[in-house]
Amino acid sequence: MTRTILSMTPRHRQAALDMVEQVFTEHENAAEGALVRHLVEEIRSKKYHLPELELIMVDEADEVIGYAMFSRFHLEGRYEDELLLLSPVAVKTELQRQHISRDLLEYGLQKAADLGYKAVIVEGNPLNYRSRGFVTAAHHRIIPGPNLHLPHIDCLMVRELQEGTLEDIYGMVDYSFYNTLCE
Repeated sequence: MTRTILSMTPRHRQAALDMVEQVFTEHENAAEGALVRHLVEEIRSKKYHLPELELIMVDEADEVIGYAMFSRFHLEGRYEDELLLLSPVAVKTELQRQHISRDLLEYGLQKAADLGYKAVIVEGNPLNYRSRGFVTAAHHRIIPGPNLHLPHIDCLMVRELQEGTLEDIYGMVDYSFYNTLCE
């Protein structure tokens, strides 16, 4: 099976959005699927969107089978040209455990580093991200703000893209500039 990673294209925008919603609906519920879909739409509409880092994997039929969005992010109004948020990541349910998300993440992390970004923040299950080099963000003075309701502090993670850059990046994670995440 031939699989190709691409930056988002106009012809794939809707299919990617539909796939992301379907995956989160299947794994959580319809409300979560709609929420994540709305988040993608909101990120796309803001200055933090980076089309070159909105990544998809397509199969030989040009069908979207995987998705990962890296967007600019800031901590307390700082670092928005250095820091990225990874959210969401989705793989078609029937194709999970075939290294699609791994390949998308590795590609995206390398591309982000090549573009000069210094670090990536992600919120999720540590078991899914530790093997990709993510560590607990609090160990680097990046802490959850009051509107983050994490099951555990380890669920907020960060990865350096350039060695030593997290020595100068710190602060509180706040999603208040995304209405979707504050409703």
